[in-house]
Amino acid sequence: MNKKELIKGLQDIGLRPGMSVEVHSSLSSFGQVEGGAETVIEALMECVGSEGSIFMPALRLSPELELTPEDKRLGIVTKIKVLPEDRQRSAMGIIADTFRMRQDVFTGDGIFQISGWGKHEREAASGGLDYVLHNGGKGLLLGVDIYKLTAMHYVEGLIPPDISAISAPCAEVNSVYPPAEWFIETGRVPELGWYKIQNAALEQGIIRRQNIGECPAMFFDLWEVVGMYERALKDDPYSLFGVKK
Repeated sequence: MNKKELIKGLQDIGLRPGMSVEVHSSLSSFGQVEGGAETVIEALMECVGSEGSIFMPALRLSPELELTPEDKRLGIVTKIKVLPEDRQRSAMGIIADTFRMRQDVFTGDGIFQISGWGKHEREAASGGLDYVLHNGGKGLLLGVDIYKLTAMHYVEGLIPPDISAISAPCAEVNSVYPPAEWFIETGRVPELGWYKIQNAALEQGIIRRQNIGECPAMFFDLWEVVGMYERALKDDPYSLFGVKK
């Protein structure tokens, strides 16, 4: 694909000038793109224009690492390394990593960073995704699904402690993998609740889904989807995750 084709595809799915949008992406889902990640970024910028804003994840996390026999003995199911500030690549993907390293992009502090460009770019450094989430922002998933949508985590303070405890590492695990250096999970909930939210939003027409070239894309009002998750957490989080009280 070239930039002109990307712009048309993004416009067809609903991206417009002046929009603020949270973007998660997989470059490989497009197949071949002339100019690679920079072309995708430039297409997004041209679509929203100078009055719009783009936000992408800049979390300092590695891809999931292979578990050792000792990890398995400890009950670890997910092992991710916290990366240094000067990392070149991360689990966020090459589009997000390239976006973060641009000189015209602002990035926040800490481990769970967000990068921003455009009219409200500084919100990424000061409030992460709060602005795009609560000011009519959109969500755009390019070749990935709802389990990449960082804004979903912003309502997870509503998850009951006994559900959160399912994946929480014990003191022995934390002694081997200090939480400041590692993201570790030692269990998983029985059912993937976020997919229930995604499926409901698709059924209700809240999420618009179509291909941009070879890339399966989803576009939606961000709070409509995250708000569905918030309501599910308030109403019946146990059923959402298939957990017995």
